Amino acid sequence: MAVEFTHLPHATILGYPRIGRRRELKRAVESFWAGRTTAEELETTAHDLRLATARHLAGLGLDGTAAVPGSFSFYDQVLDAVALLGAVPERFRDLVSTGSTNEATGALSLEGYFTLARGEGDKPPLEMTKWFDTNYHYLVPEIGPDTPIGFADDRVVHQFTELARPADGGQAVVTRPVLVGPVTFLLLSKPADEAPDGFHPLDRLDDVVAAYADVLRALAAAGAPWVQLDEPALVTDLLDVPFDEVADAVRRAYARLATDLSPAAGATGTAERPAILVTAPYGDLRSAAGDGLALLAGTDVEAIAVDLVKGAVPTGPVAGLGNKTLVAGVVDGHNIWRADLDARLTTLETLAAPGTGLGAGAVAVGTSTSLLHVPHDVADEPRLDAGLKSWLAFADQKVAEVVTLATGLTGGRTAVADALAESTAAVRSRAEAPGVVVPEVRERTAALTPADVERAPYAERAAAQQARLDLPPLPTTTIGSFPQTAEIRKTRAAWVRGELSDDEYTTAMRAEIASTVALQEELGLDVLVHGEPERNDMVQYFAEQLDGFVTTVHGWVQSYGSRCVRPPILWGDVSRPAPLTVEWTAYAASLTQRPVKGMLTGPVTILAWSFVRDDLPLGDTADQVALALRDEVTDLEEAGIGVVQVDEPALRELLPLRRADHPGYLDWSVRSFRLSTAGAGTATQVHTHLCYSEFGQVIGAIDGLDADVTSVEAARSRMEIVPELADAGYGRGIGPGVYDIHSPRVPSVEEVTELVRLAAKSIDPRLVWVNPDCGLKTRAYAETKESLRNLVKATQEVRATL
Repeated sequence: MAVEFTHLPHATILGYPRIGRRRELKRAVESFWAGRTTAEELETTAHDLRLATARHLAGLGLDGTAAVPGSFSFYDQVLDAVALLGAVPERFRDLVSTGSTNEATGALSLEGYFTLARGEGDKPPLEMTKWFDTNYHYLVPEIGPDTPIGFADDRVVHQFTELARPADGGQAVVTRPVLVGPVTFLLLSKPADEAPDGFHPLDRLDDVVAAYADVLRALAAAGAPWVQLDEPALVTDLLDVPFDEVADAVRRAYARLATDLSPAAGATGTAERPAILVTAPYGDLRSAAGDGLALLAGTDVEAIAVDLVKGAVPTGPVAGLGNKTLVAGVVDGHNIWRADLDARLTTLETLAAPGTGLGAGAVAVGTSTSLLHVPHDVADEPRLDAGLKSWLAFADQKVAEVVTLATGLTGGRTAVADALAESTAAVRSRAEAPGVVVPEVRERTAALTPADVERAPYAERAAAQQARLDLPPLPTTTIGSFPQTAEIRKTRAAWVRGELSDDEYTTAMRAEIASTVALQEELGLDVLVHGEPERNDMVQYFAEQLDGFVTTVHGWVQSYGSRCVRPPILWGDVSRPAPLTVEWTAYAASLTQRPVKGMLTGPVTILAWSFVRDDLPLGDTADQVALALRDEVTDLEEAGIGVVQVDEPALRELLPLRRADHPGYLDWSVRSFRLSTAGAGTATQVHTHLCYSEFGQVIGAIDGLDADVTSVEAARSRMEIVPELADAGYGRGIGPGVYDIHSPRVPSVEEVTELVRLAAKSIDPRLVWVNPDCGLKTRAYAETKESLRNLVKATQEVRATL
């Protein structure tokens, strides 16, 4: 059918939470994995969720054509692009079926789709890493010269039509399909193992763009008036491709997609494509390297969305914007604070002012990013203080803010006067609330000196620690958590509800700790952990005990796949009213003669995995959290604990997307870690852990942490970081992960042996530790025992050769 041109609505968002208000998708996916439901039942649940979400958003005021984004995914939007293109790595080619949109590539079933994410047998899954500066993880495509690429999966078309022409005969919603843009897809990909030296996935741009052109034709034929292509790679210079090459790729891609295809503009003829909205969230399009806004304005796309929360508000006219809609992302999609609507409306009025703005053909109001990163609805939080709730905006409240601002921009301030006044009052209430500023906390951080972040030289520490701990070569340990069974979760929930007394709860947790310690001794691990059965989450557990935080009941956010977390809300100055972990760690240590690690979450990670305050520099808040942890380290030492691990898996995650901003961030982030650990004695071994990041960009910072032992994710990347550490002259303990815990597969003894040997070959084996990639919380006990048994056996085999 022909597509008639329509302007992008004045109010829109870039994406919406896809897990469901009560995590319906998570439960459905995990039930399918467990074999309790069929693929058809999972598809039905997903369809119902998509339909309910679209109608809900239309009811919130996003009622214009294409105002609602079609941003659903069963697992991950980058994996969706792999499936769309049929770009399946060679080891998974047997999962591809015939009868797809493109016979040359083939389509994945749902089973095959999830296998790429989770692995199977001797087939490791796609590598996982962080999505820009968020706590969301994406799966890394593997692209080689011969990787099949074409329009292989038309699921995106069916998802559009099921909402535009619903089978139930109810309200239709004409959505805007959302895809990862072709340039970003390739820039986030890694070369396949078989790719020759010098190959870059961007070399396959023409093939990917040709496939996207077929997708756009199919969407146009289905009646889609708009499509959204997300190109966040344009706001970063961390992808090791010069801006000139990125700019050339953008021009080539959008010349083919926007210029060469007949657009949805006009009543005559047949459109070959929908109108195109290109988004660039998570940062500023303009940098010293180049002007991404001018680059996109120079293409023939119909609309551009810019992040005006992380990015600066552009000034002056931009050539090429005169025939485009500028979607101004003034509502923060990455944090949960209520917007100052008066200030945001002023920004919008400036952008839209004739003769003084950017010269855009139209200005629409949007979110800075997808709302994937925030919970659904503040109204779902009955336990939050009413005053604090008035400061917050979750996804539904952000939609309302977008609609209000669009109404004010098009209808004038008088049309939204009450909403502006209410917003101003909430902003003022937050600034004046008790606990937002605590003088004693501010005085303590102000009194810090350089000596507070220094320890004795490493050689002195290493000798004292070996004398105390007496560890063998290649010591074995785990990262901290052990499987959290349904029984553990039920016990913890019953205690929270008041159905178990404190004594009953303590008895149950001690029994679990004793079982975990006994298992580790049986397996032959060298440094033990208590298993963390009392912890609901590695950040939430601490937030529940620190002043300055609150936690939610239903504030779930997707981290990866079916994994969801409830980020705490950091609203005020932070302090520690009482010890946090000492009781449980000391009990575990009383059960064994082997060293037991105290387990803490580091200040950077606590901030990264919380919704942080935006009224104080992040480095100042990090120092407050670090001092609370410093006090905890002191108490652990006094309880006789000789090994303390302070996890910082988010160190790389918060790294600014522009290199020019790295020094300032690394200065305060490294300082806060050292502030939390530098009070430890010389004979106390300090560990840290980092996972699922591109570590090469922060090797200097890893060294600067001055931890005695650093464990890092390395299994999926097959020890990729180890040569980088060796080249950098890293000279302290290092534990590159040899067991990928984000997959249910059990690594063989031979596989682990190979990885341990790779590590010991690149780095002095006297410095190498052997451990999993991450905590074991999400794994089942059967696979955990077998995997750890193989890990210990492999280590013993390599030890025998030293």
